[in-house]
Amino acid sequence: MSYQNLKTNPLILDIVLLVVRLFIGFAMISHGYPNLQTLIDGGDIKFFDFLGLGPKISLGLTVFAEFVCSIFIILGLFTRIAAGFLLFTMSVAAFVVHGEDPFDKRESSLLYLSIYVIIITLGAGRFSVDGMIEKRRRSSDW
Repeated sequence: MSYQNLKTNPLILDIVLLVVRLFIGFAMISHGYPNLQTLIDGGDIKFFDFLGLGPKISLGLTVFAEFVCSIFIILGLFTRIAAGFLLFTMSVAAFVVHGEDPFDKRESSLLYLSIYVIIITLGAGRFSVDGMIEKRRRSSDW
């Protein structure tokens, strides 16, 4: 399949974006859910404080990105904004939290980061809530 096929058949791109969104969204939720449980349990929270706001607020912001924004990515709702929060979170993970670690410790953060760059660039695609809103907006000439 060449790039030209994507231009003549955008359905392929929309299907790929749907598969990527679903996979990356559920994969990131698997990281965010344990953090959500830690936050809900309310015990002594030991978490990296990257903004100087305290470990509990830092964990809360991470849960928002990894869990809530991943749900938005799966649905394709506010996709670029949600991917932006996740991009920031993965940048902090890769370059701050694991900045001094060897590459294998930073690799998954960097892979997630690169996928979020693609999602921000291409959007959610046709098979998303964003796509449905855009289609309705175009048909009604808001």
